[in-house]
Amino acid sequence: MADEQAMSSFWRGVKTGFPFLFVAVPFAMLFGVLATEAGLTLFETMSFSFVVIAGAAQFTALSLLNENAPAIVALISAIAVNMRLVMYSAALTPYLGPLPLWKRVLLAYFLVDQTYASSQLEFEARPAMTLTQRFAFFLGVMIPICPPWFLGTWFGAWAGEAIDMDSGLDFALPIAFIAMIGPALRTPAHRVAALVSVIFALGFAWLPFNFGLIVGGLAGMAAGAEAERRMSA
Repeated sequence: MADEQAMSSFWRGVKTGFPFLFVAVPFAMLFGVLATEAGLTLFETMSFSFVVIAGAAQFTALSLLNENAPAIVALISAIAVNMRLVMYSAALTPYLGPLPLWKRVLLAYFLVDQTYASSQLEFEARPAMTLTQRFAFFLGVMIPICPPWFLGTWFGAWAGEAIDMDSGLDFALPIAFIAMIGPALRTPAHRVAALVSVIFALGFAWLPFNFGLIVGGLAGMAAGAEAERRMSA
């Protein structure tokens, strides 16, 4: 019975993550093309995706390197962009923290925006899920997202200039984040954080090396935390 419930959760996760397939593949292809155009070999491009497995950070680092920014700036910017994963991890710990170490390591590797957002919403909507069901659901969401990311990166790097860069592939990124952010704006604190981050990111867009995004992210986190503190006071 427990195995059947876990399989049911897994396939529900696959169904939940499936729409992101149509975003992950073109997004990954775009990265593969741009990486090879920037001078990376196929091996370097694939290593980049396998090691980092975070599209936003990969594009941030790649764009900065293309602008001849110092390597340390590209590294710091990529780390700053990926700091959100620390918050994702903290948010999922109450649901998945008791898992064995090897399972937590596996989840940590595949913790990306889509797997986090889908899992968080599912776990909140179904508080009666067992630990095994939650683990199965997370893996199910990951299947249509992460393996296709690697394949899309490979194809983009392999095809290179044969892919039309005017085909609208770059629109995949904003679509993906809009799809994730929309359902997540459930409380006033969430909405305050989103609004402040947008305002600050646009207001500081003049900063070099895309530092305006980092300013926006930090301002949004601070505003959201303060809004939540005042609401709970």
